[in-house]
Amino acid sequence: MIRKSLFAGLVLSLALPSAELAAQSVSKAAVAALPPAARRAYYQAAFEQKAAQLYAKLGLGASGLALPVFRQSLVGYYNLRPAGQRTASPPVLTLIDFSRASSQKRLWVIDVEQGKVLFHTLVAHGKASGADVPVAFSNKNGSEMSSLGFYRTAPTTYTGKHGLSLRLTGLDPGYNTNAESRAVVIHGADYVCQDFVKAHGRLGRSQGCPALPVAETTAIVRAIKGGSILYLHGPAEAGYRSRWLNMDTAVTAFAGLR
Repeated sequence: MIRKSLFAGLVLSLALPSAELAAQSVSKAAVAALPPAARRAYYQAAFEQKAAQLYAKLGLGASGLALPVFRQSLVGYYNLRPAGQRTASPPVLTLIDFSRASSQKRLWVIDVEQGKVLFHTLVAHGKASGADVPVAFSNKNGSEMSSLGFYRTAPTTYTGKHGLSLRLTGLDPGYNTNAESRAVVIHGADYVCQDFVKAHGRLGRSQGCPALPVAETTAIVRAIKGGSILYLHGPAEAGYRSRWLNMDTAVTAFAGLR
């Protein structure tokens, strides 16, 4: 009965407004005293609360990002930032929603720990993926399509034919693991701008790279380099599945980072 009462009290604390919750400061000892199943349920509730609160705080709904998409990106973020590695890479999550039209701002760079949107801007998709809204995706060399899934950014930048650029390592076998051999990188392009949209009704397209507005590329690349996580989401019809969307392991990592 004591443990049941303790669990009920902890779960009730999650329903408090964030300011009250912070003031209450539920002790780790209290959570650790719970049975394993109850402890996991507590942390899953805490994760869901964090996702919903962060989504609201950042105004992501008003900017066009659906909560389920944001939640997916957070699940992958925590799976790829396991417990004990808080300082191993920047606490930055880049989310690209390719279920949206290219004429819309569909890239968000979020500092998860600080709870800030660092950038919200346009991003191009691969020319063979579709016109305004991408409908086809590929991991094959020469496909000129975008590739869905989770990526990790390179430790350092380089200067290529498109100027300052950042390499990506694909983390989803079958979906994006040929990113390096395909030279899928973050770079700027002059066809990623509102003037192009006004003239053509959509952005220009890349050979598979998530290309950015030239004026914002340097700042974005510098913010996300160093092993941060990028999630490229697509339409439901694409049938994307990933080990990084495992909720159990994400909750375990989330609990370890709290």
